Amino acid sequence: MRRLASSLAGIVALTAVLVAQAPAAPTAPADPARIEAVLETDLGPVVLRFFPDAAPRHVAHFLKLAQAGFYDGLTFFRVIPYGIIQAGDPLTRDPAARPRYGTGGLRQLKAEFNDNPCRRGALAGVLVPGEPNSAGSQFFICVTDQLQLNRQYTVFGQIASGMAIVEKISTLPADDKQLATERVAIRRVTIRPIAEPAFRGAPVERLQRCRAVIVTEAGEIELSFHPETAPEHVRQFLSLAAAGLYNGTDFHRVVPGFVIQGGFMHGRQPPVDETYVSWLQPLRAEFSDRPHDRGVLSMARGTDPDSAMDSFFICLARQASLDGKYTVFGAVTRGLDVVDRIAAMPCDDQERPLQRVAIREIRVIEETQP
Repeated sequence: MRRLASSLAGIVALTAVLVAQAPAAPTAPADPARIEAVLETDLGPVVLRFFPDAAPRHVAHFLKLAQAGFYDGLTFFRVIPYGIIQAGDPLTRDPAARPRYGTGGLRQLKAEFNDNPCRRGALAGVLVPGEPNSAGSQFFICVTDQLQLNRQYTVFGQIASGMAIVEKISTLPADDKQLATERVAIRRVTIRPIAEPAFRGAPVERLQRCRAVIVTEAGEIELSFHPETAPEHVRQFLSLAAAGLYNGTDFHRVVPGFVIQGGFMHGRQPPVDETYVSWLQPLRAEFSDRPHDRGVLSMARGTDPDSAMDSFFICLARQASLDGKYTVFGAVTRGLDVVDRIAAMPCDDQERPLQRVAIREIRVIEETQP
C-alpha cells in the first residue's frame, strides 16, 4: 500500500510551475444536485453526479467548462492500474505537448476539502503539490478505495455509471511516469437531468388511470392496479416499467396451481444500468384485506415484510395462505390464458422453466383525464 500511495501522490501532486489556464465559460446550470454529466469516451460512457453542498465551486467550475465544450477532445493521460485515472488537462489535445501533460488548467479554485471519502468512484480535483488552493479543470477518479487521500483533495462528485469503463482506462499501457501510451479521449460531455422515477409521488387519482401490458414470448398479460390500498407498490412497479427496467427480465419461477413469478432484476439480461440501481429500494408493506384470488398481482418479498422491491407474482388460484402477508397491488384483466400457458411450461426441480420465458417489455398505458 505504501508503494501505491506514493505512486498516487505522484499522479495528483504535480510539479510544473507553468500552468495553462482554462478559457472562460458560461454560467453553470441551476440545481446541480439534480443533473449529471455523461462523459462519452472512446471506450464508452461514464456518468458523473455531483456534491454541490460539499464543494459548490468545484462543481460549478466543472459544469461551466463542460457546457462550453472544454473537455471535448481531452484525454485520460495518467493512469495507475486499479488505482486512479486522471484527465482534464487542456494540453492533452496536442500529442506533441506530452512532456507537459499534467500542468495545464490549474490554479483556478480554492480548496473545498470535505468529509466525502476517496472511495471507489470518487471524483476529485487535482492539485499542484504544496498548494491546496490550486485546483482547476483537472480531475481524477478513484478506481478503488484510496482513503489515504481523504481530505487532501476536494471530492466533488462520484461515478453513477461506467465503473467498468473507468477500470479499463486504468489498465491502459503507460510509461515509467504513468503517462498513458494509448490515447483515450473524452469525445464530448453532455449535461442532463438525473432520471427520476416517472411515478414517484404521483397522486392516487393518476395511478388509477394507469394500466400495464406485460409482453412475453407466450403472449400479452394486461394489468390493472389498486393504488387505493398499495400506492407505493403501484408507483414503484409503474416507474420501473416506464423506464424499461423490466425489459429483459423473465418469469423465473413457476409453481403449478400456485403462482408464476417474474420481474427479478438480478436475472435481467442485460443487467440493470448502474444509473438506476438507486431506484431499487425496498418497500414498506402495504398489506390489505384484498384476497389473493386467481389472477391477483402481488409483490414478492423476503422474510422481512418490508423487503418487497421489484419481483412480482400472479396467483394461479385462490391462495388464502398469502392473505395479509403479501401486498396485493393489482390484477390481471386480460391474458389469463397466457398466464396459464406459462404455468404449464415444464420446470426443473428449482421451479425454473426449462425454456426461458422472457419479459420483452411492460408497456404503461395512462388514460387521459375526461
